Amino acid sequence: MTDESPQNPFDAMMKQAQEMARTLNPALEAFSFKELEAFWPTMTRDAMEMMFGRTVNKDGLDARTRLLLILAGLTIHGAQADTALRQTVRHALEAGAKKQEIVETIGQVSVFAGVPATARALALAREAMGEPKDDES
Repeated sequence: MTDESPQNPFDAMMKQAQEMARTLNPALEAFSFKELEAFWPTMTRDAMEMMFGRTVNKDGLDARTRLLLILAGLTIHGAQADTALRQTVRHALEAGAKKQEIVETIGQVSVFAGVPATARALALAREAMGEPKDDES
């Protein structure tokens, strides 16, 4: 028996993923979601309609609605994916969503997400919409 404490399964998974990335492509080791977000902050409305909208299903949901649903899901899952949440907010705005609709989407799922996740999602959404943080107003 060793004196090592049990390893956190998430830490072990992340270490394994980093090792795989280093093996497959050493450049991936330094990958940063923040840099990706800065490089490609928002897709064009046409690109979003093609990927998320009615291109494949003419009678389906439009990109705006799909992005609001994605925002709801990200909020319910604890608003832990900062980059994804900010990008989704920016994309939703580009697809025609109003700021109030974004706030209402987050508020609508607050009963499922809980107060901490809702507060975090609202803070990230405000950041993405270019609004000042509460302590900056």
